[in-house]
This record gives sequence, C-alpha cells and structure tokens, in this order.
Amino acid sequence: MTKISSKRRQALYSGIGGQAVLEGVMMKNGSKYAVAVRKPDGDIDVQVEEYKGFCSDKNVTKLPFVRGVFAFIDSLVLGMRVTMHSASFYEEEDGAQEKKTSGSRSDDIMMGFTVALSVIIAVALFMLVPFLISDLMGKYIRNASVVALLEGIVRILIFVGYILAISLMKDIKRLYMYHGAEHKCINCIERGRPLTVKDVMRSPRQHKRCGTSFLLFVVLVSVIVFFFIRVDNLALKLVLRLLLVPVIAGISYEIIRLAGRSDNVIIRIISEPGMWMQRLTTKEPDEEMVKVAIASVEAVFDWKAYLNEKFGYEVDDSWLE
Repeated sequence: MTKISSKRRQALYSGIGGQAVLEGVMMKNGSKYAVAVRKPDGDIDVQVEEYKGFCSDKNVTKLPFVRGVFAFIDSLVLGMRVTMHSASFYEEEDGAQEKKTSGSRSDDIMMGFTVALSVIIAVALFMLVPFLISDLMGKYIRNASVVALLEGIVRILIFVGYILAISLMKDIKRLYMYHGAEHKCINCIERGRPLTVKDVMRSPRQHKRCGTSFLLFVVLVSVIVFFFIRVDNLALKLVLRLLLVPVIAGISYEIIRLAGRSDNVIIRIISEPGMWMQRLTTKEPDEEMVKVAIASVEAVFDWKAYLNEKFGYEVDDSWLE
C-alpha cells in the first residue's frame, strides 16, 4: 500500500490530549483516560479510567469563555490524580517499591487540598507578585500606561524565568522528555502516520494545543486586560486582578481551542510564541519513552480507525514494519 504523501500532512484534529507524568504519559480521549508508566522493573503499567469532569452534566460548562474555566479545573484535578498514580510506583516502603492503593476519601481530600494550594501559589507568583512590583515602581513612575506595561513585562519575565529554572532539574528533564513523547504521538497520528516508534520519533515535539501554550496565553492575555482596566484604589486593583483570573483563563482557552482546530496564517502567528516556549518544556524522548506514550494512546484511542476516517487509509501490517 502506498504511504501517505507529503501533500497530505496537514494536521487534522483528533480530540485526544494528555500530559507527561513521572516516568510515563497520560492520554485522554473524551471522558476516558489512560496512564502508562514505566515501572522500576522495566515493564509498562497501563491503567484505564474514566473522568467526566467537574460539573460535566451542567450546560454552563459548554458555554464559550466559561467552559475554559471548568476545563482548567479539570486539568488540574486530573493532572494531580495521574501524577500521584505514577509517583506511587516509585515510593519506597519497607525497602521495596510498592504501589499504593488509591481512591480513598483521605486521598481525595489531600488531592483537593494540593490542587487548591497549587492554584493559590500560581496566582500569587504570576499575578500578585508582578502587581506588587508594579505598584512599587508606580511610586517613582507617574505614567500609568508605562507602569501597566512594566507589570506585564515583569509577569512575562517571571513566567519564562520559572520555566527555565525548573528545566534545570534532573527529574524535570525526564518529565520534559515524556512530554515530548506525548506530543510526538499526537502529531504522528494527526498528520496521518501510523503510530509506530519510527514514525513517532520523526514527528515534531511541539503542538499548538499544549498546556505550555495555554499558560503563556494566560500571561499575555492578562497583560492586555490589565493594561486597559485601571483603577486608583490599591485594594480594588488587587480584587479586580483576582476576579479577572477566570475571565483570562476563559479567553485563553478559546484561543488555544481555536488554534487546535485551525491552521491558517493568523493562527500560526498567534501560536508561535507558545510553540517557542515548548522548546523549553519538551525534550527529545528516547524510543523506550515513546513506547510508553504509544501504550497510553492505544489504550483509549483507535488510531487505525482515525487514519481510515480522516485520511482514507487502511493500515495493514506493512505499515507497522
């Protein structure tokens, strides 16, 4: 059978997404997700579960600009859940590697607390710290527009600096390699290639729907929003910034959602800063990491049927050689 020609390589939306975890990859398709982890003994453990999401039965979660807030909450909750699952394989207990059982009420409470604490730290670091620094600069700079612009620059610098700082950690480097494997798998099938180690390895490691791009959009959108919304009262300024966080997240989600479904010139230009940032948050994986990512994809997604439906190709054994 003839392989897919280069003229048919425009990416087509597949609907799957995921994230890297400790020595593994989580892939999600609809309400179903799979976590594949390379265990200390070298085997790949694959767990398939269902996660319908926060208030998924409510119509409000489907409204444009509102759905982004719920999607962000779901990504935090699910992300924490799968991270705890992958970490359980590497927790030492009585001198041996053991996997703890999960799903108890105490685990749920602890996970909820951790998610809430993560949000508080993120808001404090990326929203409040730049605000306080700009307020300090405002005592010496009387031009409100300049102060607002400086606040945005500080926020961007903190975000980029944070990404650069954590990328130097050894464990984070491996996490970024699995992040690259996750992206490569999605890019592979969305470009009409069979999900083999060879084809995944030669696929790009940046993707327009990446969480890194979303976070960068949050930072950039906040710069624009806060530039035009100005009040003199310091307390009111602070309250407005906190209240506008969900609005900014909603706008950013719509941008990233559009980017994942369109490939026109304007979208590519808008997506470019996020793609550049992904050079920091994704690294080239090795073949063993790619095998883990493939196992996660195949547990929740029929990529052969996808290639047939979107590209019109029947995958036979010759493709998988």
